[in-house]
Formats: sequence, C-alpha cells, structure tokens
Amino acid sequence: MLLVLGLTASALLPRDIAWLVALTVVILLGVPHGALDGAIAAPLLRPRYGRAWFGIFAVPYLGLSALVLLAWQGAPLATLAGFLALSVLHFGEEDAGPGRPFEAIVRGGLPVALPALLRPGETADIFACVARVSMPQLPAWWTASAWLWLALTAFWLLTHRPRGAVLTEMILLAVAFWVLPPLTAFTLYFVGLHGPRHMRALVRDPTNAPGIDTMRRACLAALPVFALTLLIGAGLWPLYAPGAHDHVANLLTLTLQMLSALTVPHVILDRIAAGQRAPSSPGR
Repeated sequence: MLLVLGLTASALLPRDIAWLVALTVVILLGVPHGALDGAIAAPLLRPRYGRAWFGIFAVPYLGLSALVLLAWQGAPLATLAGFLALSVLHFGEEDAGPGRPFEAIVRGGLPVALPALLRPGETADIFACVARVSMPQLPAWWTASAWLWLALTAFWLLTHRPRGAVLTEMILLAVAFWVLPPLTAFTLYFVGLHGPRHMRALVRDPTNAPGIDTMRRACLAALPVFALTLLIGAGLWPLYAPGAHDHVANLLTLTLQMLSALTVPHVILDRIAAGQRAPSSPGR
C-alpha cells in the first residue's frame, strides 16, 4: 500500500521527477526478480557440469543480452516490436499460468496495449527516448495491435467468465493505466504484481530453485546478481550518456533497454526450466 500511495503521489510531480521515481522503483524492486535466474539454472546445470555450471550459464546469458543491446542500436523499432511481443507472452504466462493461451494474451497484453489506447502521446514520448528515434506518435502496428487486443479481451470476457480475483485485478490495472502516467502505471504492475508473482512461484516450487523456500531467502539469493547488474549498468552509463537529452532520459533509455536485454534470456531460461519440470505423458 505504501508503494501504491508513493507512486500515485509521484504522478503529481513534474514529468522528469515522476520518471525518476518510477525508474528507481523498477531498478531497486523490479529487476531483482530476474536476478534469481542463477538459482533456477543451478539445478539444471550443476549435476552435469559441476563447478563449471556458472560459466556455462553466464556466458550465453550475458552474450544474448549484449546482442539485444546491439539490436537497439542497429534496428530500434524492430527491437521495440520484438520486446513488446515478448513482454506480452512473458507477462501473460506468468499471470495466467500454463495451459491458458487465450487468457495469457489478454492479461499479458494489458500493460502493453492500454498505454497505447489511453495515453498514446505520453507512451510515444517514453519510447522515443528508449529507442532514440523520432516518434511524434505511436507506430501504426502498435496502435492496431492494441485495438485487436481490446477486441480479443472483450470476446474473452464475454465467453470465459473469468474468476472474480482475475477480473478485479484487471479492473484495478485498467484504472491505474487510465489515471496514471504510463511509466508509473507500468511500474505498479511490474513491481507490485509481476516480480512478486515470479518470486512466489519459485518459493512454492521446491524443484525449480532448491533452497529458495521463503521470500526472505529469495531476496537474499538475488542480491549478488542484482549487484552485478547494477555494476554493468553503471559501466554502460558513459556509453549511453552522449546521445541523451538529460540524465533522466539517459536513465530511462538504459533501464528499459537493459530490462529488454535481460528479459530475452530470462524467458528462454523459464521455458527450459518449465520443460524440465513438465512430467512426461504416456504418449511421449
């Protein structure tokens, strides 16, 4: 509740300060949930590779992240489209759970489509900074996809009768994206729902990350990789600063580009771990 109140109050401040508050919350409270990827990779790789498991995990993980950062420089709009599509899939799978593809698209698309429908100008301003391209308005493909998502959502709501908790969550998120700036509303979703939901899933599944059986242990286990992520971000800062309008715009660019770069291997690792956990059916 304190987080919700604080972020909501920050929306009344000048735009750059509101951005700074939201980005600080994303970095400090949102990024650490991905810092548990090492705890997920360890039981998959250590039995086969022994002490070398971390290098076998970290080198391709960081290499793929680096390729995504390079893609932002060479093809920013294509990378933006890919990042948004991957975010919809990742958020949806986390929110809806396995075996619910329609619900996953509906719920995962909410934090991506609603900003385009409700606050297109402000959303374009954010991603013009992130992609460092001129964006007087949102790309037509994003707007068209958002309207398609709205039609699919209306159909799903009419035909599937979602659970009361799911419907309540979607309504509250819709209100947040309606009344708050896009970055602030996204921060509420990312830090208040997505990150904790991912960490709770790890805590509840003893096979996914053995030893991470409480939220306290999850937070402590995330600290080393989180600290490394901050160091990498600090090292990249001078490379990004020359093309920035100001420090806040630079922080926005670096944070969301790094978030996208880490999301790609994060999602791949989640898929690999889910495949390892899935029980073999008689037909296999």
